[in-house]
This record gives sequence, structure tokens and C-alpha cells, in this order.
Amino acid sequence: MTKALPATLPRRGFLLSSLALGAAGALPGCAAIGALGDAAAPLDTYDLRVDPGLVARAARPLARSVIIEEPEVAGALDTDRIMIRPSPRAAQYLPGIRWAEAPGPLWQGLIVRALEDSAGVRFAGRRPVGPGGDFALIGVLSDFQAELGGPDGEGEGVTVHIRYSARLVRESDAAIIAARVFETRTPAPATDALPLVEAFNTAAEALIPAVSRWVLTTLGARLTS
Repeated sequence: MTKALPATLPRRGFLLSSLALGAAGALPGCAAIGALGDAAAPLDTYDLRVDPGLVARAARPLARSVIIEEPEVAGALDTDRIMIRPSPRAAQYLPGIRWAEAPGPLWQGLIVRALEDSAGVRFAGRRPVGPGGDFALIGVLSDFQAELGGPDGEGEGVTVHIRYSARLVRESDAAIIAARVFETRTPAPATDALPLVEAFNTAAEALIPAVSRWVLTTLGARLTS
């Protein structure tokens, strides 16, 4: 049974759909931090959505295809559970909620949609159409979690931290033609599900358009915005 997001709650860039038969309770601040728990328990499911209006558009598409590889995600991040770090060496998960996909394919899909929205290349996708693509975007998603503390790592509060190290590779000779690190820290008002996911969405909206713009300008696209 899927429940729509109540009209009284904010609908920024993310989409909420519940797989639970009943609603999960609110997550009361730091008390929301918990272990992975019973895998059979129903979980509310969250997705991220980047506003297409934030993505730079190209004057005309390049005659190029770009394959966006699923980024490497290691260790405790390699799960669909929403992770929070109470300290740099500790990893816990928010109870009762999860991502629609694990961070790797979730991030991959956001980049694919941004490049499609840009109309900057002939084709952008998760896998090539035909024998292969012209270029591949590969990378490592080393941070995709909430952290206790402010954006500077000090004080109180909660911060969403995303770090993506990207490399653009020419498929014909496997040459790396460009590399860049994209990173942001976005404050969240609480570890309650909706405010925290909104902070993740704000962080994604800061980075995904920048990744798309970087890919297009590296390939020589002329952007109109």
C-alpha cells in the first residue's frame, strides 16, 4: 500500500513513498539514531529529486554519448539504510526508513537525469546503446551520510556530508581526460526523517548540477544557462 505525502508537509525536491502498512513514528532528535534492526520490518522509503531548472542547458547536443558508471561505495555506506555518524569512526542507521536505492545507484540516476535534462549530449545512460559509449563518468562516493555536529565538524546540530570524486574517461583508449572532487556539507535541522531527507536533497541540488556542467564543459558543450 503506497501512501501519498501529506499536503501539509514540505515537498521540496524529494519524493516520499511508504512501503509500510502503517506510518512510522517521528524520529525524536538524536534518539532517532539506531541499529539496523529487523530486516523484515516495514520501512518508509525516500528518494531524491533535483529540480531540472537548476541544471544548465546546452545550446545544442554534442554528438557524444556518456555512460555514467555506478560510483564505488565502500563499507558501511553500501546499504539502502540512511546512515548517520555520531563520530568519524562510528556508523549507525536511522530506524524505520531507507533510500529507494542504495547510494551508488541513487547517485548514478541523479547524474543521468541531470545530463538528460541538459540536452547536452546525444545520449546519457547507465549502460551503452550498442557496443560502447564515447566517454564514461566513473567515480567514488566516499561520503553520503548525516553527521552529528555543524558543517565545520564542531558544536551541536546535524550536517549532511556528500563527497564524490569523479573522473571522465575516453572509452577509445581509457584515458582520463579530467578529474574533479565535488563536496558539500549542508546543515539539517534535526534527525527527523523529513527534515533530514530535505537536507540530503539540498546537498544533491548543490552538487548534481555542478557535475553535469563540468561534464558538458569538459566535452566542449556551449551552455545557455
